[in-house]
Amino acid sequence: MSKQQVGLLFDMVKCAGCYNCIRACMDKQGFEGDAEKVTDLSATAYTSLSVEGDYPIRNMCRHCIHPSCASVCPVAALKKSETGPVLYEASRCMGCRYCIMACPFNIPRYEWDKPVPAVRKCDMCIDRQKEGKPTACAEACPEEATVFGPRDELLALAHARIKEDPDEYYDHVYGEHEIGGTSVLFLAPYPVEELGFGKLGTEPLPSLTWNVLSKIPGISIGAAASLFAFWWITNRRDDVALAEGRKENGNDR
Repeated sequence: MSKQQVGLLFDMVKCAGCYNCIRACMDKQGFEGDAEKVTDLSATAYTSLSVEGDYPIRNMCRHCIHPSCASVCPVAALKKSETGPVLYEASRCMGCRYCIMACPFNIPRYEWDKPVPAVRKCDMCIDRQKEGKPTACAEACPEEATVFGPRDELLALAHARIKEDPDEYYDHVYGEHEIGGTSVLFLAPYPVEELGFGKLGTEPLPSLTWNVLSKIPGISIGAAASLFAFWWITNRRDDVALAEGRKENGNDR
């Protein structure tokens, strides 16, 4: 990718648990509710704050350098942008939810309660980025516990914080190498296995996905074709029903 990669650094040690980041995200998306009750992700909460031991920790899309969600999407509704965020285009989505199953961090959420559901997740405030602004959550953080910027600069900042205060930080930047690297990085006071994220290798997951799919091309293609056919039939049925309704109401033109 030619453009500079950006990302977020979340520092558990510096986080005061003020929930400003959650409020800022909800306000930007137009979501209502009590930010302090958002302890897990949902279709109306793209980031959450929970307590791990004595420290608060944020959860959000990691915007993987090599996103498995994008690699399994048969209609390219999910794509890795040039600057880092993994973006979702609802108009292309066929509702297969492969992305939800493929994500190693259990991030994407589905709008189960809507007649035309979509997948929802953080887009790292891509619209704000285009205006030269940081993410809403980073702008709202009073402690620099959430920092937005170029990924290489965030890595340098993270390692500098560890070096300056080794007694406070576990010597590891979570996301620097895991599954090929992520655009959202974490600093913690103890090993990553205790964060609830799980321990992951350094190999990008899409390569593992392809190793499996390449051995069963017929099944993969057949499944994708079946899902597309189902999507087309469903939409066609809705169009027909709408047209018939117009005829019954005398509004056919």
